[in-house]
Amino acid sequence: MTNGHRLPAISAQGLRKSYGDKLVLDGIDIVVPEGTIYSLLGPNGAGKTTTVQILSTLIGRDGGEVRVAGHDLSAEANAVRQAIGVTGQFAAVDELLTGRENLLLMADLHHLPRKAGRRLATELLERFDLVEAADKPASTYSGGMTRRLDLAMTLVGDPRIIFLDEPTTGLDPRSRRSMWEIIRGLVDEYSVTVFLTTQYLEEADQLADRIAVLDHGRIVAEGTAAELKRLVPGGHIRLEFTDRDALVAAAAALGTGTEVRDSEDDLTLAVPSDGGVQSLRAVLDRLDYEQIEVAGLSVQTPTLDDVFLTLTGHSTADKETVR
Repeated sequence: MTNGHRLPAISAQGLRKSYGDKLVLDGIDIVVPEGTIYSLLGPNGAGKTTTVQILSTLIGRDGGEVRVAGHDLSAEANAVRQAIGVTGQFAAVDELLTGRENLLLMADLHHLPRKAGRRLATELLERFDLVEAADKPASTYSGGMTRRLDLAMTLVGDPRIIFLDEPTTGLDPRSRRSMWEIIRGLVDEYSVTVFLTTQYLEEADQLADRIAVLDHGRIVAEGTAAELKRLVPGGHIRLEFTDRDALVAAAAALGTGTEVRDSEDDLTLAVPSDGGVQSLRAVLDRLDYEQIEVAGLSVQTPTLDDVFLTLTGHSTADKETVR
């Protein structure tokens, strides 16, 4: 997915929020193009949930200008609510009702005709792989099934923008990956914009078109996953050789800074690189000029964990008190 030249689905400038003397959001700027997945990445306490609550009209802000789905957040709050859906960390599922009944209840709340509501409920149960459990009480659902039902209920209102606040927290790895597939499908099949908050680095890396790193109420970096990884030193191009003479020749040709590993089972070079196409092309052109054969090549870049640790001095696993 790419951002292209889409109009912003969400834009916020100078967004601020405090609780007493606790500054939670310190003038952050956000621009989310339509039809993309935008991730706000940060540890507990960074201000992610507060941001979602403000953008979805659940709480007020202390400062800043915000537009959601083209509407001013203050002057057109009802229009904003009609354009969005929100799925939080805790599912809004009625466990006394079946999955189908939960969906039909949402259809009634959105004033859909009864026949259209039943048809939509059936479609969503199929889409979210809940057909077999459709007529069982939601109290019998697993955590992953409950999250899927919650997200399906959000779609009943046909939102243009969906806020997902840490949607996979507490799920096992298999259920988390299942949710990732569903989230990707929201953009591809329903043409919605997804605003995703997460403390899982892999989740942001897998899903987001753009990522904003939020720490102590400030956005400390923003860009694609690849762009963020290039902010951190340590990336390199790994070259593999089957011939020691080629290894030595390549090390001489590529110059200082190249790390040489020369053993019976490891004939490799690590060439410092930002992971970009230009640096990769420069290495390949040099090897081609010197007529040096390479057995294998891979590009190693820092992980988002490296990025976050470098930018903030701590990992996303660190716990704080305000979300």
